[in-house]
Amino acid sequence: MPPKSKADRTGYQTFKKDLASGSIGRLYIFCGEEAYLRDHYLGRMKKMLLPAGMEQFNCHIFQGRDLNVSTLSHAVDTLPMMSGRTMVVVSDYDLYKAPADTRDALTALLSQLPDYCCLVFVYDVIEYRPDARTRLAAAIKEHGSVVKFQRQEQGDLVDWIHRRFRALDREIDSRDAQYLIFLCGDLMNGLISEIGKIGAYAKGRRVTREDIDAVAVAQLDAVVFQMTDAIARNDFDRAAAVLGELLQMQEPPIKLLAAMGKHFRQLYSARLALEYGKKAGYVAELWSMRSAYPAEKLMDAARRFSLPWCRNAVIRCAQTDLAMKSVTGADAKQLLVSLLLELAQERTV
Repeated sequence: MPPKSKADRTGYQTFKKDLASGSIGRLYIFCGEEAYLRDHYLGRMKKMLLPAGMEQFNCHIFQGRDLNVSTLSHAVDTLPMMSGRTMVVVSDYDLYKAPADTRDALTALLSQLPDYCCLVFVYDVIEYRPDARTRLAAAIKEHGSVVKFQRQEQGDLVDWIHRRFRALDREIDSRDAQYLIFLCGDLMNGLISEIGKIGAYAKGRRVTREDIDAVAVAQLDAVVFQMTDAIARNDFDRAAAVLGELLQMQEPPIKLLAAMGKHFRQLYSARLALEYGKKAGYVAELWSMRSAYPAEKLMDAARRFSLPWCRNAVIRCAQTDLAMKSVTGADAKQLLVSLLLELAQERTV
């Protein structure tokens, strides 16, 4: 299969250089799913541009739903007070869905931003979807920068986790940091709260795997992995307990089945990879995983299942999905429990 193209981080890297050199520009588009990183750099920009105590006079904040071009133009033209720059932050304003006359006015405004103003459009709730055919897009490209805050690479994220634990007077092994990412996801906003809980819970200076398991809230994919891992150990009671906990948390059975189906497809591909002498990197590339760690765990799990079992698990998930969506009125929870019981009984090594 063709190699996956890497995410374009040009805008992000250029922005970091601008920030480091103190040469912040006049126009930025902040978008992307890594909200923690976005808010972090937005805060750094404010500290760099606005003197302490004068923020309320020089920082103008708007919500997109309440914004019109006249209001924005007035904020942009407002001279700084006891400061060299002003900052205008607009949250969730869909530039490209504005009426044609509004887009024309915005194009003119963005093309003539005064040197003292830094205008930032922040996309949080809505997604930034540029239309490259428009004059507005051309103006943004010429006069500003689109900074996409994406999920961080595994190595950068592990380094960040080390720093966050050190700030709490704790240490964590790199392998356990990778486990934390696997368990809780790779978004910083989610990890920061888990790190705080783990740091407060840990009795020793070094955080252990047991500390993580004791208080961290696992994402659904990781919980499904735990359930499958219990099946691999012939521990059906544990597998059933995990499923029961998920159902008690009011997770919709169809959502749980979707997560199980995805996991068993990944497990099947890992088992096939083993059959053909492939490594974990192949599986990571196949599923667009951001690191080899989850692929290595999949490969380890696949070694404990036979190829026929993996194939049957994928088929039975699809059949159960069809049964849940049929008009027969079958109980979705019971279908899920029956599927788990069947897979546990048929497990072969």
